Amino acid sequence: MATRHVKRTFKYRFYPTTEQADELFRTFGCVRKVYNMALDARSRAWTDERRRISYPATSAMLTDWKRTEELAYLAEVSSVPLQQSLRHLQAAFTNVFAKRAKYPRFKSRKKSRAAAEYTRSAFKWSDGQLTLAKMRAPLDISWSRPLPHGTEPSTVTVSRDAAGRWFVSLLVEDPGVRPLPANSSAVGIDVGISSLVTLSTGEKVSNPKFARVDSARLAAAQKDLARKEKGSRNQAKARLKVAKIHARITDRRRDFLHKVSTRLVQENQLVVIEDLPVHNLLGNRTLARSIADASWTELRSMLEYKCGWYGRELVVIDRFFPSSKTCVTCGLRRDELPLSVREWSCEGCGTRHDRDHNAAQNILAAGRAVSACGAGVRPQRSSSGRAVGDEAGMTMAQAVGVPAP
Repeated sequence: MATRHVKRTFKYRFYPTTEQADELFRTFGCVRKVYNMALDARSRAWTDERRRISYPATSAMLTDWKRTEELAYLAEVSSVPLQQSLRHLQAAFTNVFAKRAKYPRFKSRKKSRAAAEYTRSAFKWSDGQLTLAKMRAPLDISWSRPLPHGTEPSTVTVSRDAAGRWFVSLLVEDPGVRPLPANSSAVGIDVGISSLVTLSTGEKVSNPKFARVDSARLAAAQKDLARKEKGSRNQAKARLKVAKIHARITDRRRDFLHKVSTRLVQENQLVVIEDLPVHNLLGNRTLARSIADASWTELRSMLEYKCGWYGRELVVIDRFFPSSKTCVTCGLRRDELPLSVREWSCEGCGTRHDRDHNAAQNILAAGRAVSACGAGVRPQRSSSGRAVGDEAGMTMAQAVGVPAP
């Protein structure tokens, strides 16, 4: 039986010639035009006739559009990125019908991501050189790391970010990604602002706060942008300067999150995190900027796919689980614990707790119970002494191996 390899994307920066850049700009514009026209056609068909249009129907529309005098320019670029944009639209509608996403929106020239996707028939790969359809010369790619030995890309995505940088993403099957040897280690993770993560082991990983570090530079650049005349070249230069600062913040944050998530997955067989309502938390005007800078959602996403890659187990605890207010030693739960309280003493057993470390230990205990029993865990009793149902048949203290009082 053939081994199934993980499909992985490797992203590199490249430097197009003037001719290549012009071709890619035309392709981006055509991709955006086709997507918007197909979305408009599908929306009108449903609004006016309650009729759904499928991907084959939009593909036939694209053929007809190319034959018109007004849209003849669509035939001047590679047809594959145009077809891929229709497939992306079909996937968007599939997600809408499955209630996994909102209704797709029209692509904007100024705000939407400039990208084009090429499948195997629209590019040439030879001796480590990539040549796209409609181009004479290969792309000048900066190979910051090698592709897995013996692999060839099945899909190529070319994009340009707001900072003016060009990137090419190569989708390949990576034989080097395989399950790691199993171990008995497990970790509970409590995310925060001052410490990005606090582990059940007691370790705290400080939050670099990349946005705050560059906040002065960003504020000055944004103020300079606000003073420029709208539509002028100076405004475009100032906007590019702001975009570069944002890109620097994003790149540094992503690099840090990759290092943290990779270490956690490689060292632990079981990883347990909370299902935090980040979107709701961003409504807190006092903490919204700090929460966004911490990027908890991106960290969780990395943990999810890396656990899948390396054969680890990821357990997500319910967001309403009172991890901070529950004593990990005896299971007593406090009725209130304001966010400003970073340390507290249990009224039942007298144990002094660091708020975040205690939460991480409770998260780990709940995750172990879920992993073993397939159900959620709640503390045994509240501070009022009222018994609370235990769905998995164990208390926090039992789950972490501490005898209950």
